Amino acid sequence: MKKKVKTFLITGVAGFIGYSFAKKLLHNSHKVIGIDNYDDYYSVKLKKKRIDELNKFRNFKFLTINIENHISLNKIKQKKIDYIYHLAAQAGVRHSIINPAKYINTNILGTINIFKFASHIRPKSVFFASSSSVYGDGKKFPLSEESNLDPKNIYATSKVLNEISAKSFSRHHNLKIYGLRFFTIYGEWGRPDMLLFKLLKNSRDNTKLNLNNSGNHYRDFTYIDDVVKILFDLSKIKIKKKCDIFNICSNNPQYIKSLVQYYKKNHGKLYIKNSPKNNLDVFKTHGNNVKIKKLLKIKKFTKFETGFKKTIQWYKNFNSKLIY
Repeated sequence: MKKKVKTFLITGVAGFIGYSFAKKLLHNSHKVIGIDNYDDYYSVKLKKKRIDELNKFRNFKFLTINIENHISLNKIKQKKIDYIYHLAAQAGVRHSIINPAKYINTNILGTINIFKFASHIRPKSVFFASSSSVYGDGKKFPLSEESNLDPKNIYATSKVLNEISAKSFSRHHNLKIYGLRFFTIYGEWGRPDMLLFKLLKNSRDNTKLNLNNSGNHYRDFTYIDDVVKILFDLSKIKIKKKCDIFNICSNNPQYIKSLVQYYKKNHGKLYIKNSPKNNLDVFKTHGNNVKIKKLLKIKKFTKFETGFKKTIQWYKNFNSKLIY
């Protein structure tokens, strides 16, 4: 029986998760329309390198589009799109205090534009990136999808508003829309502004790593391969609710100070400069993943040590000095 080819629209396809998911779909012979605006929040060279990799597939089509401009979405001429994965966003918790307007324009208005676009083309489902940051400084762990939301910054607030908008569009336009609360994603081709890649770069260059709050905090690191498999499997099932939210996490937080010591002991020299706590950051992220595991029948997530070793090996093999 011939496999049915589906068409996916991925926003933010030059980003870490967007690129990784697109590659998975293309390897499985699906069609991908990827859009991005090459925002310079972090290395544009890295983003373009990711697109170069995707352009090797004949089923991939890339369009330079800024989702803040709803008219630019008219460049997408594809008449039938099966699924939309809206992964474009202005990232960075700390940067949100410097340029809050960017987060309003990209994360809120841009997301509304994508939902409007979806209401016209009528895909089977829309999945959009939310964030663990919506929980703020939680008190009772692990945090479930029903836990109270307490965003501490503009970035987190923009994600909460996206979830509210999703409910509205789902109800009034009869759309299936699902929010994915990502918890600290890491792995090959990752973002250079994230802790693990800062650690690798500082170790490589023999420079000091500024360690926020002296490493006295926890993060629920989730390996990119696990995330990609979840995104892929979500397109293969029928979700009962028309609108829902899912935590995407390993349910296994790492103590940052211990992580740094583990790296120094097993992988190389590292010079640390302890910095005071940034008030925009939360002390701990630890998500409950029972809901997504039950839905997709997931038995286990990649152990952090395994994913970290793979990331380190990729970084060493990849000519990282050109980009990172």
